[in-house]
Amino acid sequence: MNGPGVHRDGFAVIDKEPGCTSHDVVARARRLLGIRKVGHGGTLDPDATGVLILGVGRATRLLRYVTALGKTYEATVVFGVATDTLDAAGSVVATWDMSDLTEARARAAAAAFVGEIQQVPPMVSAVKVGGRRLHELAREGRTVPREPRTVHVESLEVTGFGGGDRPWAKVTVACSSGTYVRTLAADWGAALGGGAHLVALRRTAVGSFTVAESRPLEQLELLAPAAGVRDYATLTVPGTGALAVTQGRRLPATGLVGDGPWAVLDESGSLLAMCERRGETLQPVVVLAQQIRPEGPGAAGGGAGAPGR
Repeated sequence: MNGPGVHRDGFAVIDKEPGCTSHDVVARARRLLGIRKVGHGGTLDPDATGVLILGVGRATRLLRYVTALGKTYEATVVFGVATDTLDAAGSVVATWDMSDLTEARARAAAAAFVGEIQQVPPMVSAVKVGGRRLHELAREGRTVPREPRTVHVESLEVTGFGGGDRPWAKVTVACSSGTYVRTLAADWGAALGGGAHLVALRRTAVGSFTVAESRPLEQLELLAPAAGVRDYATLTVPGTGALAVTQGRRLPATGLVGDGPWAVLDESGSLLAMCERRGETLQPVVVLAQQIRPEGPGAAGGGAGAPGR
């Protein structure tokens, strides 16, 4: 782990323990690193465990790109009981006799939630309505109307099933950013003619970052900023192009397909900026590197140069 007082920029892949909020993890990381500028790239519920990516120093400006990555979860769902928080931390609000539920029926119903679906954000979430976060309103005992949101479920695989008075299922879910697994569980139960709630949740991946490379908070190690945006296409630019990027100037987008974003690197592999297409050019959206000073008389007068591939 990097010691207190070390002011570095980068990312840390944490295996969050249960019983703490994502904000708690950030606060502890600030104390461990001796640096104030720490943030996270996607909230995990207090009782949930698994991959939580922290941004440190200037890399906090890149967390939007981490948050946008797809997520993978392992979850356990119990059928026949609904709670006000849609998970085991809440109070029971309704029960059903779903003792006749079979694995085949559960699997068939789950298939309907694969693809593009509509979800209503739970009241215990960080979504803002009228300038207030829903979980703040929920703590005041208030429930407000929420607009459904479109999310994408790549896969919903039933990996275990048990019957009885309270049937349960273990699932692996791969989904887009912004998908609420607790809502998925509740909607799954409703589709089966009753209700359900989440009793366990572990995030096993954020994009290509998996629990296999995560560490407990006390053993965190920083990855370079370029490693934190490794799931995005990269461009390597030579001297004049690197200079242009650090000054916020555009680069030609010759030969590039799509709108990006692209991670633009210098010839040493260090991240300069994240860029997006603007017509036939690439616009630096988040410039991470400090401005490069041109070398020699008149060195700043040259063109941006073409991006490398």
